[in-house]
Amino acid sequence: MHRCEVAVTEIANCEAQVWETGASASALASYRDALPVAGRHEFIVVIPVADRPEQLRAVLDSLLGQCRDFRYGGMADGQFCKVRALIADDSASARNVAANRNLAEEFSAQGLNTEYFGTDAQHRCLAALPDRGALDHVLGARAAHPHKGASVSRNLAYLRLAELATPDRLFFFVDSDEQFKVRIPDGDRGRDVNGISYFHTLDRIFSRGDVDVLTGKVVGDPPVSPAVMAGNFLDDVLLLLNELSDLAPSAACTFHGDNARQANDAAYHDMADLFGFKPAEAFRYRCTRNGDHDHRDCLAGFAAHLDRFFDGEHPTRLSHFEYLGSLDDTTPARTVYTGNYVINTRGLEHFIPFAPLKLRMAGPVLGRLIKARLGGRFVSANLPLLHTRTAASSGRAEFRPGVDRVRNEVDLSGEFERQFWGDVMLFTVERLIAEGYPETDVGRAAIEAQVDAAMAELEQRYIDKQRTILVKLERVQSAFSALTGKGFNDAQTSRRFDAFIANIARNFGGHEGRPGVAESSQARRAAICDALLALNADRAAWSQSLTAIRSRA
Repeated sequence: MHRCEVAVTEIANCEAQVWETGASASALASYRDALPVAGRHEFIVVIPVADRPEQLRAVLDSLLGQCRDFRYGGMADGQFCKVRALIADDSASARNVAANRNLAEEFSAQGLNTEYFGTDAQHRCLAALPDRGALDHVLGARAAHPHKGASVSRNLAYLRLAELATPDRLFFFVDSDEQFKVRIPDGDRGRDVNGISYFHTLDRIFSRGDVDVLTGKVVGDPPVSPAVMAGNFLDDVLLLLNELSDLAPSAACTFHGDNARQANDAAYHDMADLFGFKPAEAFRYRCTRNGDHDHRDCLAGFAAHLDRFFDGEHPTRLSHFEYLGSLDDTTPARTVYTGNYVINTRGLEHFIPFAPLKLRMAGPVLGRLIKARLGGRFVSANLPLLHTRTAASSGRAEFRPGVDRVRNEVDLSGEFERQFWGDVMLFTVERLIAEGYPETDVGRAAIEAQVDAAMAELEQRYIDKQRTILVKLERVQSAFSALTGKGFNDAQTSRRFDAFIANIARNFGGHEGRPGVAESSQARRAAICDALLALNADRAAWSQSLTAIRSRA
């Protein structure tokens, strides 16, 4: 056997041993020792961020830990040679802009070369474009202004990456609420470990030469919006309350053990059937309290998680990393997880489409279009990142577009609108691709017909789901009230449940016309139709822009 093949086999054996032992210290050490320092590819890790300095620090800390633990590319003159970071800042607060810029300097001083790509640098890239106006559907008319959205921020970052592109340079996009770790089953809530050398693994995959775009997934917090997971969460809340009703409040807590169910993407989504999945049954709560405690304490601990749901946490449906065989293995993909994907220089052609519309489901839409263009050169790998929706210091997201808070009241209306129209865009694109779009000019009439069909189907689904949620909420309220007379509820627990119930009722009740947001429905419909019709022109203008940038580099 060739020496290189021996090394690859040893790495694969050590990798498997890590997960067979539950990421034991000795197995991790053997895995790290088996990895070579050298690697063919350089990596630029791109982190779009908007007003999240605490969460940005966490992702940079984890990236630095990845470099230190696995040594990909080695160091020279105090800097890691083949891994660097680029912060694409979309912050509105001057304080957060300064904090993010300081983080770039701080981590550069620790050996992780970190470039701050803020407003000034973004304006410079825009000014250098040969025809800025031709990219309004890609970058928006006010692309360098704050809170332009994560998709526009990514597209702007592509312009900078085009200046930095080389044949052996890869671009790794991650979100500011993620970390270079995975969560594995361990006790009640799992354990977070730095157990995958992402850069060594990606280097091997891209060195095969048959991949242009690779996507991973996430573990930890769900990748979907609270606007589409309230129904299944209420199922889990009701299960807990009903179980507690048969237990003594002062008895030792029985909501522990090693029987946790693994939650996949479909387990979170209230309308999983839209994507071909069977809806999941209720999940049992796993108590987070340590030490001696009773059922009353368990309920109090659960109540403390309720408000976090509106920032995207899901206290009952937990996802962990599962080792499914060699991490080098890939499968055909159809969805891009925009918080975890890697492209080569050719992959820069695949900008985030329809970015200025600020819709959710941008990754699935991009994925469907890439699959139609690239086929087998678009793949998925079992390389998830740890998703942490909330900041450790507050238990809330530092900034979450579409989620507005005033004291204890939560308004998800912006999130609803982005989600509904994102779904309309996704299912319209799927239907149009079946007709040959975008390579075939299907015409405006066909586009409008498919948009209208998607709107009609989804509006009814959303309305039906909202009605179901209100029925479930009544059951939750009744079950919680029944516990009051049994000695379960202290004042704080009651306040937290009351606030949660009120926020669910406020956001999911009395909005029969809200799925499409009637007052803006026609404007949204027209903007989606215009964007779909312009995609081929956008692609041509984008390609010309990349060519111009590369000619100057």
